[in-house]
Amino acid sequence: MSDDLTDAQTGDIPPGYSLLNWTRGFGRQIGPLYEKYEADGCTLAFRVEEHHTNGMANCHGGMLMSFADMAWGRVISVQKSHFWVTVRLTCDFLSAAKLGDWVEGSAELIGEEDSVYTVRGRIWSGDRLLMTGTGVFKALGPRPPRKGEKAYEAAHA
Repeated sequence: MSDDLTDAQTGDIPPGYSLLNWTRGFGRQIGPLYEKYEADGCTLAFRVEEHHTNGMANCHGGMLMSFADMAWGRVISVQKSHFWVTVRLTCDFLSAAKLGDWVEGSAELIGEEDSVYTVRGRIWSGDRLLMTGTGVFKALGPRPPRKGEKAYEAAHA
């Protein structure tokens, strides 16, 4: 992926979203991704582009699962400011995202035991629910809090 965003990638981004500054690795390859922080958490988003699609011009299921992994695991970053890895991701596909659709995802933390977190998440586009599921994530340890995370906001209040 180029470092230069096209007009389609930067145009028509809903209010409150900013570019997720992922400068290396897998997230950079599937992006651009966007983030929006609110009092109750973080929502990630992306616009379905040609490189996200399957042969039917729908967003590929693998892209939706990769996005779910990032969007649902993000709750651990926001709540705990920890590095984490995915243990299990269970996804139920309910509807397709089409080329050009704005796709959003978020999760809520529903369980925590011995540095293992369980979340319930959803992915949607407009009023269409695309995917629901659960994720189990293992915290690897704390990291410096980032803007939008509870620990960061508490330290800078």
